[in-house]
Amino acid sequence: MTLLTRRVAFPTDGAARHLLRLLLAMLALLVCAVIHLGLGARHIGPLTLFHALYAFDEHNFNHRVIVDLRLARLLAALLAGGALGMAGTLLQSIIRNPLGEPHILGLNAGAALAVVACSSLGVSWNGAFFARPLIAAGGAATLFALVMALAGAGRAGLTPLKVTLCGVAVSSFAASITAAILLFDESTLLALRTWLAGDLAGIGYPALGHAVAPALIGALAALFIAPGLNILALGDTVAAGLGVGIARLRLFGLLATALLCGAAVSVAGPIGFIGLVAPHITRRLVGEDLRIGLPLGAICGALLLLTADIAARTLIAPRELATGLMTALAGAPLFVYISARCFR
Repeated sequence: MTLLTRRVAFPTDGAARHLLRLLLAMLALLVCAVIHLGLGARHIGPLTLFHALYAFDEHNFNHRVIVDLRLARLLAALLAGGALGMAGTLLQSIIRNPLGEPHILGLNAGAALAVVACSSLGVSWNGAFFARPLIAAGGAATLFALVMALAGAGRAGLTPLKVTLCGVAVSSFAASITAAILLFDESTLLALRTWLAGDLAGIGYPALGHAVAPALIGALAALFIAPGLNILALGDTVAAGLGVGIARLRLFGLLATALLCGAAVSVAGPIGFIGLVAPHITRRLVGEDLRIGLPLGAICGALLLLTADIAARTLIAPRELATGLMTALAGAPLFVYISARCFR
């Protein structure tokens, strides 16, 4: 008689540590969100924040400030930062480049160019549900495809250095075209000036609502292919031997990345370096396992963007800086440091 037993997988110590780090990151994000809601020209305490969110009184001025103004800004930072953090983690895994970042490799520039070009042509975003994030995603995917095509030309093929240099060059080219369009279309410049600077101020709930579905679809697609990407990290030959469809996996990954970037850029503008820093923090905390690395990358990206927005609002208070300026000031030196380590 043969006794069949079912193996029960208990979490290992490493998995338990990773889960603990994920929970601590979520706690840090919650604390940062409370601080973000309370800061501003008018300081609001945690108890008032709680009452505004769970017992809203439209006649209470503090409640109106929180719900009508600050909550939208908070949600925009969470959505854009989370999407960029996950997109950077996914992108670095797919192309195996530690410098893979949506801003550096042309995705953000392509998304911004697509939105500016369509706005200049008279496209109205108010009645077109999902149009802005989807157009931004299409621009991101198109420009990144151009980067990969240029980087793959020549005898050496794709290398991390070639991909990075082509990304910087194509991003600069797209930014020049965007600037030229705005130079000849003053109305589009006035409408999108704050958005292009990566400023989270003045974001409304309709724009957030339009970006939620593309961001959610991109995130779910990324989580769905995470086990396959873990196998792909062992090498193309090993992955193919285990039955992984390499081309299809990478295509789905790049489409998910484009959707995440399109959602983030449509809300917060072409904010850079979140997708570079968040994956490096994630790898130091949980290693290369994307099943937990992708959610943690989203949390780290949201935490980074919230921190940058808090700094933008407080450094020269009562005046504010653009959040994109803060991410660039902090991210550019980190990019140089990571580049020096990668190519030394």
